[in-house]
Amino acid sequence: MTATPSQPYSSPKVPCARPARQVLRDTLTLIGLPLIAALALPAAFAGGGTRRWFGGRAESQRAEAQAAKDAAAAAFYELDTAQRDLRISIETITAVDGSPAALRAVADFEALGRRIDEASSQYIDAVDAHDLDRDDLEASAASRARAELTAAKEELGRVKRELDRFTEGLGPLLGKAETQLARLAPAVERARQSLLAASGALDAIRASGLTADDLAARLAALAPELTKLNQGAGQHGVPGTLERAERVTREAEAIRVEAERLPERAAEIDHRLVSLRTRAQALTTRAGQVEPVLSELRRRFTAACWQDLQHVPEQAAKTVRQAELKLREAQAARDAQRWPDATALVSTVRALLNATDEAVSAAGDRLHRLNAVQKDPQQEIDRTRFAIRDAQRLAMAGRTTPDPRHARPLDDAVARLDHAIAGLEGRHPDYWHFLMETEAIRQTAAHVVGRIREERGAGH
Repeated sequence: MTATPSQPYSSPKVPCARPARQVLRDTLTLIGLPLIAALALPAAFAGGGTRRWFGGRAESQRAEAQAAKDAAAAAFYELDTAQRDLRISIETITAVDGSPAALRAVADFEALGRRIDEASSQYIDAVDAHDLDRDDLEASAASRARAELTAAKEELGRVKRELDRFTEGLGPLLGKAETQLARLAPAVERARQSLLAASGALDAIRASGLTADDLAARLAALAPELTKLNQGAGQHGVPGTLERAERVTREAEAIRVEAERLPERAAEIDHRLVSLRTRAQALTTRAGQVEPVLSELRRRFTAACWQDLQHVPEQAAKTVRQAELKLREAQAARDAQRWPDATALVSTVRALLNATDEAVSAAGDRLHRLNAVQKDPQQEIDRTRFAIRDAQRLAMAGRTTPDPRHARPLDDAVARLDHAIAGLEGRHPDYWHFLMETEAIRQTAAHVVGRIREERGAGH
């Protein structure tokens, strides 16, 4: 605003200062009419009054003008106070929020400030234009002063109402900004404490004889972030500081947790290395038993039943050798306390042994299933027919005719089963093809059942 409470009568249009006595009178006027009356009464009764009295009408107009001046002064200070409070709110928002809404609020506040300056100038000009303490103040001059001061007060009031509406509209932005500011100090402190805890955890495991060079490197990488946190939000902004504090807290907490778990992790790696070594030895023995199984498959069944398995012994031996090599690398990484490398290598060994186990087991499982179907194919046939009939019953439930989308694949499944059964006739039936076909037929029936239930569930 163009005026401050300590200089209510200064005017940019007046190049020179007024007499000290007149400034004092105007100041007393702003304090209030009752105080002026209290100061004037003793002098009047003592016969030392300095004002000439020109009649009741002039004094009545003077009193009304003074009342208008007091009211305008009150409106001026009320608006000035509200503007100061609003400026604090705007500064709070801009410190935190750089969104388009916040930028619009700043621009609107500046425009509103220009309106406030105009209303304040009108008030100050009215005050400067009229000396209500003049001894020869005429009634007409007092009336003009009252009118101008009243108009200035009303304009101040209108602008104050605009300011109030604007302030009310800032509520969401201000609330968000205050929330972030309230989070700032605790967030920074949590980050510092998390870094301290991570450092303490690293010191503790080092004292136990374990190393954690990778964790130490990760913790050292957070040092520049701590420096920026210490520099404060004034340099890096509130949103950036909050985000940095939360990120540092998360990363430092992860380092602390990993450091505290490192002794357990080392023991777990030791246990897995022993277990995997034992498993590799067992698979070596089992891989040597695949060849006799293949020999029996070749002797009793057609080539289609076993030819996809003939490379299992060679592949199993190769995979076990790879696993043993990775085991030695994992042991070396564990001895060097390169924990991430040791963990990764242990996972690789497990994957290799799992693949070998499946390949070795496949030969034995194949022989077992082929023996079962050769001895009694009817059990497999009945199992498959039951799956088809169960799907057919569900397709007909609540209907006189089945939905073609459901009936067609089930009819095809019946035909496929009949064809598979027919393939068992002859001197050298392909039992493996029969097993694969019946399994595919059951999967088709299960798919139809699932689709029917899904559609009815959606319709319900």
